[in-house]
Amino acid sequence: MKNLIFFLPLLLLLASCGKKETPPAAAPSPDSLAQAVQVREVLGIAIIEPSERIVTLAAEQSGYIREVKAKTGDAVKKGQTLVVLAADVESAQVAQANAKIATQNDAVALARENLKLLQVQRDKAKADLDRDEALFKGNAITRQQLDNTRAVLTELDQQIRAQEAGLRQQQTRLGELGSDVDYYRTLADNKIVRAPANGTVLSLDARVGQYLDNKTGFGEFAPEGPTIALTEIDEMFAAKVKVGQKAAIRPQGSKEVLTTGTVVLASPYLRKKSLFADKVGDLEDRRVREVRVQLDDPSKVLLGARVECVITVDQ
Repeated sequence: MKNLIFFLPLLLLLASCGKKETPPAAAPSPDSLAQAVQVREVLGIAIIEPSERIVTLAAEQSGYIREVKAKTGDAVKKGQTLVVLAADVESAQVAQANAKIATQNDAVALARENLKLLQVQRDKAKADLDRDEALFKGNAITRQQLDNTRAVLTELDQQIRAQEAGLRQQQTRLGELGSDVDYYRTLADNKIVRAPANGTVLSLDARVGQYLDNKTGFGEFAPEGPTIALTEIDEMFAAKVKVGQKAAIRPQGSKEVLTTGTVVLASPYLRKKSLFADKVGDLEDRRVREVRVQLDDPSKVLLGARVECVITVDQ
């Protein structure tokens, strides 16, 4: 009996050691789950923008604002004046260059007249030489007299060549002054900030007397054209998005549909998040595909609004 009691725990121990443990099943990855489940809709956070994107307004040159000829919300045409900067220096430079051109025109005219005078004298010297050569053949004049007449003609030919070169130089200088005028006019023209295209002024931070730095934007501009929802779709579902698919635009966290639209662009590559990355140093190894949805009724949303873009991919 004692031997039976002694061997019973041993048998239990051996039985437990002989039993194999079954390892826990590995959890499925998000990508495999996405493939296993039929996806009908893909959601991305979007921002409402014009199709040509919002443009920052800036001046080509710095200066003090003299006039503001537009305001926030104005619909403007390409080239329409928005802001005028003081251009007194540039205007004075244009006037000075124009005055130099007037003086140079006189110099060119004088050089041209001098050339005409030399040509008249040369024609006379040539006639004199022809006459003296005839006289010399008849022994009416000496060789010295003939050589003197020929020397006058040669000297006039040299003077004409020099005068022609001087005239070309004066004309070149006139062209340089004309280029100076064009340059100073361009500088003066750059003191006017114009609309880059047909569109709407979204914001305009400009006041008369304010100094405008050409390195800093002073407003935002929406070019004329369709309105889009610009979104980024996670790489898990990016391949399902195609041009021509329909989409619904909703407020964030709401099922209300503000407007609908159609996918007009699906980027051909994946990139890092850019629109709504939580922070610059985000180390999450996920990439996104840029998608643009053209809206059917842009009046239902505001430019710059952050919304949900639900794309129907099961079509």
